[in-house]
Amino acid sequence: MITVSGKELCLWRREAIAKAIAAKVSAKEVDWLLQEVTTLDSLTLRLESFENYPTIALTYPLPELTQLWQQRLTNYLPVQYLVGKTTWRNWQFHVSPAVLIPRPETELVIEIVRQLNLPQQSVNHWVDLGTGSGAIAIALAASFPQAIIHAVDISDDALKIARKNAKIADNEQQINFYQGSWWNPLQHLQGKVTGMISNPPYIPSAELPRLQPEVFHHEPHIALDGGVDGLDAIRHLATVSPQYLHSGGVWLIEMMAGQAKEVVTMLSNQGDYYNIKAIADLSGIDRFVLAYRK
Repeated sequence: MITVSGKELCLWRREAIAKAIAAKVSAKEVDWLLQEVTTLDSLTLRLESFENYPTIALTYPLPELTQLWQQRLTNYLPVQYLVGKTTWRNWQFHVSPAVLIPRPETELVIEIVRQLNLPQQSVNHWVDLGTGSGAIAIALAASFPQAIIHAVDISDDALKIARKNAKIADNEQQINFYQGSWWNPLQHLQGKVTGMISNPPYIPSAELPRLQPEVFHHEPHIALDGGVDGLDAIRHLATVSPQYLHSGGVWLIEMMAGQAKEVVTMLSNQGDYYNIKAIADLSGIDRFVLAYRK
């Protein structure tokens, strides 16, 4: 076990914060990192009440922790990738540059689904297309323990992480993982799907370089680049999903601010959906579109 004294760690924290401020990185990220590599909580760190602890267990020796923090400052590597994990809902998931870091706003997708008043089928099949870290599929499994969850991703590296995370959440037996593009691996589910959820790539290609360097340089572009107008994947999902959703089946996607009107119009023109509506996130920005299969 690696240990340091509270005074040593307190000094390290103060120096790391000073470097963060100089590099115009949020000083809060120092404590995010320390929460991941110690057992200290945010309040203890903020108050520095650990300064007099005789020993504190660390995942990394302080020199190695310094090197990790320097990568954050000079290479804009997200803290979550530094330590290979992130907290989302009630779980601590594995992450790597092969998957997007799960965002708090994506949690709202699950809350939207949980509040739907859906008729019970003999078997409920929920699908997470572009599962990445597996966060949505895992949360669906926890929310609907009697359902069968199907998680698809084109990246084998992403699926390896998703499977690890499902094991952490202890619901891997409930989730079927498939490698492939969107609906392609799920031909056997045509007309049987209760609901499809997706957080697809939706950033217009030309806007990628304007993203935060942490995102542009390190998160997978395949999960970000939505084509010229950002709607390539969403357009595909709107077109193909009616073959798979049963009558009344749910179609729910996350999107970028400013895309709601076009996505709602797209679904209306498609002719296979009803009760189409945009749903705002906690900031009041239309972030999701929900519709039902006719």
